[in-house]
Amino acid sequence: MAILVQKFGGTSVANAEKIRRAAQRALQAHKEGYQVVVVASARGKQTDHLIADAKELNDAPPRREMDMLLATGEIQTVSLFAIALWDMGQKAISFTGQQAGFMTDDAHSKARIERLEVGRVRGMLDEGHIVIVAGFQGINAVGDITTLGRGGSDTSAVALAAALGAERCDIYTDVDGIYTTDPRIYTKAVKMEQISYDEILEMANLGAGVMHGRSIEFGKKYNVPIYVRSSLNDNPGTLITHEVPHMENILVSGATIQRNLAKITLLGVDNKPGNAATIFAHLASKRVSVNDIIQTEVSAEKANLSFTVAHSDLDVARQAITDIRSQVHCSSVAVRDDLAEVSVVGVGMQSHYGVAEKMFTALAHKQINIDSITTSEIRISCLVNLEQAETALIAVCDAFELDKPAAERQV
Repeated sequence: MAILVQKFGGTSVANAEKIRRAAQRALQAHKEGYQVVVVASARGKQTDHLIADAKELNDAPPRREMDMLLATGEIQTVSLFAIALWDMGQKAISFTGQQAGFMTDDAHSKARIERLEVGRVRGMLDEGHIVIVAGFQGINAVGDITTLGRGGSDTSAVALAAALGAERCDIYTDVDGIYTTDPRIYTKAVKMEQISYDEILEMANLGAGVMHGRSIEFGKKYNVPIYVRSSLNDNPGTLITHEVPHMENILVSGATIQRNLAKITLLGVDNKPGNAATIFAHLASKRVSVNDIIQTEVSAEKANLSFTVAHSDLDVARQAITDIRSQVHCSSVAVRDDLAEVSVVGVGMQSHYGVAEKMFTALAHKQINIDSITTSEIRISCLVNLEQAETALIAVCDAFELDKPAAERQV
């Protein structure tokens, strides 16, 4: 019997009515012949409320204790979900992350899954239960509860789908699918019927909020089709899968905006082998996630090195650089926290020229200055002043006709 994993985000299970509606979706899939696993997030703003409770007692609560606290949000949801299914006459069982077999490393608040032991989940499915699993959490080698960080429930769901060999992982959210860009900013954005893992991974890492990059990585690695759809209606959603041939004819599939970025520049670093490794090894040891990196040779002896980090990592990154500044003979450090990154993404960029020219021309027409540029095979990103970010996004969306379905755009 085929397995279907359904994931419901916090807005989709915010109250009793929404939990019943989600439970009915799970029950319908079960009646259609699927073995169903549900992964659920904490209800509504429950996680935010728990964080606020902790900070009333301690401005900097220990991460281990925060994991203990935050894990209770998802546990409440899955228990209530199972209770709703039993009321509908369906056998159901709720599991914590630990009970579902999520074994993680010991990085509290941003743990990574090391392995999944799904024997108990399979056993309950074979007995006819719908299994409801608390997303966002697991357990480390010494038995402490851990949480997976931002997007953790998506990651839990796709990882479970991979481990169980599921036919598909359905991600239920409060939007109809994945749009060419954020429709709250660019009101003419259109929903995509399909997008490749590579494209949505780039978009997720560049600020698109519908899916988190870690979950897409699981999907791509283990070939799990992911279907993003609304929990509020039955409209078609967006399928995330491997690249298909016609995608090469689409110049740009989508555009993103990423705020809350800071750029750190090390000026006058010794231009010699090993210095960059020293810098980024130290940042990694502090668990700082680094985004775009640009190094410029100033002379045979000196270079400037820039990188971006999330605002949430800025204080730790700044201290890390201070710790090793003398080792790399850095003359000074500059920090900008008033930037945003605007990007265009598309597999078609690999086989077409002129994408950069079109993007830069669109920004120039709006008098938007570019701080720095980074590229990959399928994306171009520009750092711009934060106050101009939305204007920049709208300009590039118009330039690449992201208000039209892919088949109607001019290449």
